[in-house]
Amino acid sequence: MSDRQTDRRLERAILDLLDRRAPTSTICPSDAARAVYDGDDDGWRALMEPARRAAGRLVAAGRVEITRSGRPVDPAEAHGPIRIRRAH
Repeated sequence: MSDRQTDRRLERAILDLLDRRAPTSTICPSDAARAVYDGDDDGWRALMEPARRAAGRLVAAGRVEITRSGRPVDPAEAHGPIRIRRAH
């Protein structure tokens, strides 16, 4: 699978996971990475940074927000644990 295909699958996974939850719920980038990874081991970890970048693209498109400690943060400054939620 190409990087572009993986990027699109991660974006779709983020949106799909959020669609299945309450409107104010959040997800972790690892949820999207696990949803896209096709294996039973810890290989999903290699998709963590691509998942964070996918969330950043969705922020730029106005579809989601990245939060840290419950507050929206700029994707470029989102270091450490983050959550993703639908944009308000």
